[in-house]
Amino acid sequence: MASSGILVFIFPVLCICAVKSGFVKVECKAENVGHYGQQSLLECVVKTSSDVNDPNIRMVAWKKLTSPEDEGDLVLGFKRGKLDEPKRGYRFAEPSWDGKNMNVSLLITNTAVADEGDYKCIVITDSGDDNMVTTLKVQAKYSVPTVYSIPEKIVPNTDSTLVCESHGGYPQGTIRWFDEEKHEWTKSSEMDAKQSDDGLFQLTSRLSLLGGSTFSKYTCAVFNASGGKEDEKTFEMPPPPSSQGGLFVPGSPETSKVVAPLVVIGSLIIGLLLLLLYKRRSQKARRNSTAPLMDRRDAAPTDVEEGYNSHEDEPINQAQS
Repeated sequence: MASSGILVFIFPVLCICAVKSGFVKVECKAENVGHYGQQSLLECVVKTSSDVNDPNIRMVAWKKLTSPEDEGDLVLGFKRGKLDEPKRGYRFAEPSWDGKNMNVSLLITNTAVADEGDYKCIVITDSGDDNMVTTLKVQAKYSVPTVYSIPEKIVPNTDSTLVCESHGGYPQGTIRWFDEEKHEWTKSSEMDAKQSDDGLFQLTSRLSLLGGSTFSKYTCAVFNASGGKEDEKTFEMPPPPSSQGGLFVPGSPETSKVVAPLVVIGSLIIGLLLLLLYKRRSQKARRNSTAPLMDRRDAAPTDVEEGYNSHEDEPINQAQS
């Protein structure tokens, strides 16, 4: 009889606890995004039913999980009205938080890659208890890429390699190559990703170019893990040689630089020749038109006027007399 009395007593207590647990619910945002080196917020609030008046939180425990079955490591705790010594970089989002505040959100003050993962929030109140798991995803923006060539000075019509580098990003991203006409060359490249001690990635991509490449520009673009382009850098190839076998290459910049002055000089020469030809023709026409007048004026007289000596201008009759 005594044992049956104990069972009768325990059963109502269990029922009361089950009912009370239904009065309290912890609601958390399923996934949170944090940025490397900045503050990250894991949002969680305690909701109670309308039957609960003036709830009081007795205990809060935030744990970082390494697996769903793991108990986790305590990063922030509150129990019996006192705040446990928090793990460095973790605190309640509300600066003056106490047991009456139903906002139990966790704030990570300086987010690192190691902070990424699942967190469990456990809450016990005087009206029941509940827990919820939420996830933090960490992101870090990649640096503006740098591009250089091997060899440093590319010799026309010889093989070369373009190298693109970007660092400080997370999660692992990709580097893609494009020419000046937006055609993609990524399949012709090789990319290497190295993770440093702080968890961030350094990306290096090498694009091999055969001699005689016809494109003057190649663009290296960095994309994050979600496929979004973060930044890009363009590398300009050296201009092609101005001549091949002593002949000008049509359409090349050097050919244009040479041809343009030649056209101008040739035009001036032709203009001068035409001017000289015109002057010669004008002078010849003038000479032809004045020739008869010159003949009459300059010709020596053939007839001597009677009675005069052409040499001495004396009358002939006087000489004879």
